[in-house]
Amino acid sequence: MSENGSSLTPPSSSLAPPPPNISQYPPLTNWEPPTFTRAAQFRVGATLLLFLFAACSNLALLASVWCGRGRRLSSHLRPLMLSLASADLMMTFVVMPLDAVWNVTVQWYGGNALCKLLCFLKLFSMHASAFILVVISLDRQHAILHPLDALSAHRRNRCMLLLAWSLSLLLASPQLFIFRTIRVESADFIQCASHGSFGHQWQETFYNMFHFITLYVVPLLMMSFCYSRILLHINQQHLQNKAGESHLRRCGTDIIPKARMKTLKMTVVIVLSFVVCWTPYYLLGIWYWFQPDMLQVTPEYIHHALFVFGNLNTCCDPVIYGFYTPSFRADLAACCRRSGSNTSPQSVARLSVRPGQHSGEQDQQAPPPTRL
Repeated sequence: MSENGSSLTPPSSSLAPPPPNISQYPPLTNWEPPTFTRAAQFRVGATLLLFLFAACSNLALLASVWCGRGRRLSSHLRPLMLSLASADLMMTFVVMPLDAVWNVTVQWYGGNALCKLLCFLKLFSMHASAFILVVISLDRQHAILHPLDALSAHRRNRCMLLLAWSLSLLLASPQLFIFRTIRVESADFIQCASHGSFGHQWQETFYNMFHFITLYVVPLLMMSFCYSRILLHINQQHLQNKAGESHLRRCGTDIIPKARMKTLKMTVVIVLSFVVCWTPYYLLGIWYWFQPDMLQVTPEYIHHALFVFGNLNTCCDPVIYGFYTPSFRADLAACCRRSGSNTSPQSVARLSVRPGQHSGEQDQQAPPPTRL
């Protein structure tokens, strides 16, 4: 079950119980290699469907924020959405294809260098996705609690994003030393695994628990702390408004501007999707680490279904962003119209001109950014 486990099966694929004391270079004489089971076939099919949807939706989100109507986002929020889309694309193009192909081939055919690199990229993308959600939560907390401090938001978010990507790189780097190709001579089987990298079983459990804490527990606690402070602040403002003490309410406007509140709701739903999608998988992982025998009584399809459900989080982010952001939906509609029409390049160029402009005119000024 562990993403970093030393089993000689593909990570979370057939999930047969690993040989006892596998981390201590045991003689694998009576070990039977895993097979491409029916449950694993279902997992591969579901993963490929998620891959297609996640790739298209996240690429569309990246294009919209980078060069479409999403450019109107405020300068401090735009890098956050670009980073979130980039992390989701890493999950899409690294974790999903690796998982699907590895389940089909069962053993490893990519060589030692590719084994180390892909295991590193897999953990790096998972850390980056979780840490960027933390950065978004911290940004929303500061925007709600300190609305007049918008000038320093861009620089602050750049520093937090740099820290998030750097920490992801640092925490994933041990994968380059732990994983390598292992050959089982008796079964003519090669696997990319951490077999023999830990002197004792408790060291492997500690390593897995450490990444569980950094991947899930710490991000969850930090995001919960941020949004708890936001909810407490909003509640206090409402109470002050009822008592006639609010200085933020002017001429019938809301305590929090509608655009900022809409962005807050969007980020809350994005964080909730992360929690809902990954919690069952990580809880099952904890159970496996401390009670490996549970694999003998737990149906195989449950392990596969929970991992696929976790990957669903990569598809949720662009859907949630599109639900709360009309500009993204407008970009998608314009893209569909262009791809579905058979008009000439000249007519497409005329369609892109604003009403009241002649075809030879150029846009002299970009629309002002929307402050969220």
